[in-house]
This record gives sequence, C-alpha cells and structure tokens, in this order.
Amino acid sequence: MSVKTKSYKSGLYSIKSKQKVNEPIEKIWDFFCNPKNLNLLTPTDMKFKILSGRSEDFYTGKIISYNVNPFKFFNMKWVTEISYIEKNKYFIDEQRFGPYNMWHHEHHFKKNDDNSTTIIDKVIYKMPFGIFGKIAHSLFIKKRLKQIFEFRHDAIDKLFPEN
Repeated sequence: MSVKTKSYKSGLYSIKSKQKVNEPIEKIWDFFCNPKNLNLLTPTDMKFKILSGRSEDFYTGKIISYNVNPFKFFNMKWVTEISYIEKNKYFIDEQRFGPYNMWHHEHHFKKNDDNSTTIIDKVIYKMPFGIFGKIAHSLFIKKRLKQIFEFRHDAIDKLFPEN
C-alpha cells in the first residue's frame, strides 16, 4: 500500500495513494462512477450518508451532497461537484461547500498489460482558519485523512480480491 502526504509552503497539503487491482479497468471504472459505492469505501465510524446525487448517473457537473462525521461528535455537510471526466481514465471531484478552503480530488485509472488496473488518488487541499487550521492539521487531521485512505485501500482489496 502506498499513501503519501506532503505539505507545501503555500499552505496546501496533498495526499497520494496508489493501488493495483487485478480487475479490468472497465469493472473498476463502473464501480467508482457509482456514488452509492462511496459508502463501501468510507469508514463506518464516519456515518457517511449521501443526501443528494445518489443516482447512478455520472456526468460532469454532477453535484453530490453528503452528511459525514469525520471525528467523534463532529457532524458536517459536504458538497462536491464532479468537475471533469474522461471515461476509463480519470475523474475529478471538487468541494463546493465543506470543511476545507479547497479540496481537489483526482481519481486516475491506468490499464496495465496484465489486464489489471492501477488506481491513483491525488488530493490537494487547503485548511481553513489560518494558523489554527495548520495546528489542527498537524495534530489530527493529517492522521485522520491517512486513516481514511488506508481504510479505502483495504476495502478495495476486499471488494476486488486477487484471483
């Protein structure tokens, strides 16, 4: 498993995750393009619930709103938009309303020679609240985001086990 985090002087942070799955790209694409499957990739303690945008339709401009509990006793609404799609290659979701000043999540899918798929997630985000956001990030948000992506990695392994 590969989950890497990085901080930039500009106040931006990044997460990059890479995972190989022994399934054809079309099957992996179809799974990731169904918003209902987000529940399977999110830790249950986050109480993740899609409020709107649940349908299987997947298109540029689609708005999806969620209710999520990233930390105990801290419930929030989050709204994202699917801003770019290139079928079987990548899609990008961006926060329109939520906990970050900025959230840009790229989901890349690469077809390998052995008919497997490499999934690459790249997230660039910016914390709110200036120095307090930076402190919160270093104390617990960075760790929690890494846990979420590690959970996601394990969930994908369970959903698409090696043959």
